[in-house]
Amino acid sequence: MGNVRPRRTTPRSGGTAPLRRGCERVREPLSREDTTMTTIGFVGLGAMGGRLAGRLVAAGHEVYGTNRTPSKAAELVERGLRWRDTPREVAESAEVVFSMVTDDGALDSVATGPDGILAGLAEGEVYVDMSTVSPRASRDLARRVRSLGARMLDAPVSGSVPAAEEGSLAIMVGGPREAFEAVEPLLRQLGSTVTHIGDNGHGLLLKLAVNISLGAQTLAFSEGLLLAERGGIDPELAAEVMTGSAIGSPAMKARAPLMLDLPQQAWFDVQLMQKDIGLALEAGDELGVPLPAAHSTDEALAEARKQGYGGRDIAALFQVLERMGNGPDGAVSVNDKAGEHR
Repeated sequence: MGNVRPRRTTPRSGGTAPLRRGCERVREPLSREDTTMTTIGFVGLGAMGGRLAGRLVAAGHEVYGTNRTPSKAAELVERGLRWRDTPREVAESAEVVFSMVTDDGALDSVATGPDGILAGLAEGEVYVDMSTVSPRASRDLARRVRSLGARMLDAPVSGSVPAAEEGSLAIMVGGPREAFEAVEPLLRQLGSTVTHIGDNGHGLLLKLAVNISLGAQTLAFSEGLLLAERGGIDPELAAEVMTGSAIGSPAMKARAPLMLDLPQQAWFDVQLMQKDIGLALEAGDELGVPLPAAHSTDEALAEARKQGYGGRDIAALFQVLERMGNGPDGAVSVNDKAGEHR
């Protein structure tokens, strides 16, 4: 059923480019079952993308990849990822192309232009973008992909770095159902929950809805935890009771320990969360939906960045509130691990 062709029996050589349009390089359909040794391209090998590409390499796929900073892909190359210098070369080397980058501008950079993904797509291929970008930008790009005779899916994920490593992400997919069905087995190697949401952009809209709640929950939990601590309750005990109560969502159960001992490596950093909240606020304006919790979260994240926590995990909101509660001098909490980054 999908339109992604099966893996070649003889792989492409590193220096020989396939025939481009004008010679009509058209790919044969891939059945849903025929994905065991699919040749995959992956553009964007950062904290999340690199782990997803690594899972595909470990599953036995032939994976071609590139990244703006090549050194970040060195470990993946050692594990078997095949490096390509440009997104176009990645797309030319693969039957299915994935990308995962930070924002609208980064997506446009890797997808368009003479060295972009679209320049390397052939008719019948599926391009899966897993970035969290604006639904509008994704829909616009999907239209350009359709004009090439290919199909695009937006497939943002919910979950942090540990979930990416474990393959337990929730993946929300927007785009043509036949394209989704063609690559669904691959997506299920990356996430434990994979759901086709609707048309292009719908996966992204739902991801933004999820992140409103994640940001607001983190802020509210931080407020409650700080209130308990300032009232004389042991914060570890307070966190244990709070996560065991009705408010103990999976996200808060995972993040509460990070609030009490902020790690150096972020699962999901403040800067990226504020970008997502900003996208949600834009979508709310377009659709006429009031988002008071998103506005409050945006303000708290802006304060976190002002305090120097932009690259730290969103669990830093607890330390941010502590500093705000200590007055204009913002005395450093005993739990504050961010000092050397300011």
